[in-house]
Amino acid sequence: MRALVAAEVGEPADVLRLESLPVPAPEAGQALIRVKATPVHASDLHVLRGRYGFSAEFPTVGGHMECVGRIEALGPDTEGLRVGERVVAAAVPAVPGPQAAGTWQEYLVADTRRLLPVPDRLSDSSACQLAVNPLTALLLVTRELDVRPGEWLLQTAAGSTVGRLVIQLSRHLGIRTINVVRRRGAVEEIKALGGDEVICTEDEDLVQRVAETAGPAGVRKAVDCVAGPVGAQVSQALAPGGEVVVYGALSTHRQTDPAALTIPLQARSVIYETKAVRGFWLNRWFGAASPEDAMRALSEVRGLVVDGVLSIPQGRPFPLERFAEAVALAESPAHGTKPLFVFEDGRDEEGGDEDDR
Repeated sequence: MRALVAAEVGEPADVLRLESLPVPAPEAGQALIRVKATPVHASDLHVLRGRYGFSAEFPTVGGHMECVGRIEALGPDTEGLRVGERVVAAAVPAVPGPQAAGTWQEYLVADTRRLLPVPDRLSDSSACQLAVNPLTALLLVTRELDVRPGEWLLQTAAGSTVGRLVIQLSRHLGIRTINVVRRRGAVEEIKALGGDEVICTEDEDLVQRVAETAGPAGVRKAVDCVAGPVGAQVSQALAPGGEVVVYGALSTHRQTDPAALTIPLQARSVIYETKAVRGFWLNRWFGAASPEDAMRALSEVRGLVVDGVLSIPQGRPFPLERFAEAVALAESPAHGTKPLFVFEDGRDEEGGDEDDR
């Protein structure tokens, strides 16, 4: 089978190679998945660079979070799923060796407790992106912060994929959103999507605008994926006792020095107004959650997407041979399109050839 393998840590375009590996065999409690589509996330690239939250052992197959495919075979005495069933694999670990479980290969072995059946009416593009961005949005809003109907939720990077999903989910749940963007051109787009209020840091003061919008009661809940000075301003803008959950650091996206990934908080604000800043990492959540709890959350996401509450942007398909283009697109500024590695005929069920997109 074909697989994208990194022999050593380094820039993905330099260290990735298209190789032929043996098809792995599932053991008890496992399934062999014939992969149909799998996304290229920035986190996948950071793993290969050696600057993510865990260190892969090399050589390793790229991709570690999600894919969609069909069950080709089941391990001995494995029940609950059937051969031919279409499934999403979530939280695939990055491990070394010829049976590495990364998603950037034609076949992979996965724990059946981490497999979610998906209906055929859900496109490959949507299905292979269920387990990261939509799940992150759901967990941040409903579990990490438990935002209630009528409350304000402040978020940065509102134009990102997660940011847009947070807006859609909040409208569905009756939550009011204050959305921070860095470009004036994005304001009307976010409002059209359903954002209640939009703050543009290009020409507006974040702290002042939050105070004007929320009034005396203020905002007590926020999510941030920018960190740096913007993350600090979000904390400062919160009402006393407020809480911000940080799930990314886009302001330091190109940094290689871990010491540069900071949020310069005001000590007086944190101490005397008892504000809280804490992190969220989906990989750690998957590691701590029981398989049953993880599948319940993913099932909820699946229902929201199938019902049209959450809309996942259509990805752009690439064959493995064009991995350098896919990697470049994954980190292009304001690319707005998720690159997907696709197998078999290279088409997605909702669209035509990649040249048509």
